[in-house]
Amino acid sequence: QVQLVESGGGLVQSGGSLRLSCAASGFTLDSYTIGWFRQAPGKEREGVSCINSRDGTIYYQSSVRGRFTISRDNAANTVYLQMNSLKPEDTAVYYCSTDVLCGNYYIAAATNSWGQGTQVTVSS
Repeated sequence: QVQLVESGGGLVQSGGSLRLSCAASGFTLDSYTIGWFRQAPGKEREGVSCINSRDGTIYYQSSVRGRFTISRDNAANTVYLQMNSLKPEDTAVYYCSTDVLCGNYYIAAATNSWGQGTQVTVSS
């Protein structure tokens, strides 16, 4: 079994916080670059953040920089996305993926296969 499962979403008010988890089963995450993506209703999927397996560098989409933190817990085989100061425009289904191009100017998905994701809803 090789799978990636997102969890931790929910409904919060503006300014609130959530921590999303991306848990791996069937493989070890520490050797993979991991990206977080989101898709809001009527919008295209966009990259949110990624953590690079090559050198550990981290990148954020400009709209979340300073509010979100991506981290890796190798012992738990999990990547997290701590989301603080949430805004209504953060409302989306959030996905994680190992199939990501992760760089300073791009957080791009290299797959068309996605899991169920986890819903984040931020109320005004």
